Amino acid sequence: MGEKKEKGYRVKTFVTEVKIFQAMKELRSLDEQVNRFIVENSVKKVISVSDTATTDNTGATIGLVRVLSYES
Repeated sequence: MGEKKEKGYRVKTFVTEVKIFQAMKELRSLDEQVNRFIVENSVKKVISVSDTATTDNTGATIGLVRVLSYES
C-alpha cells in the first residue's frame, strides 16, 4: 500500500526591520518573502496572515512580524 500523507496545520513566521521612510519598501519585501514561500512550498490553503509591530523601549516601531498559518 502507498503511504498516506497526513494533512496538518502549520505556521511560518517572517520578520523585517522597519526603518523610517522605508516602510513601503520593507512591506513589499515582506510580501515577496511570503508569496515566494507559498509558491516554493506548494501551499494549497492559507488559513490566516497577521502582522504585529515590534517596538523599542520608547514605543517606536522598529520591526514587523508576519505570521502565516496554512494547511499542508
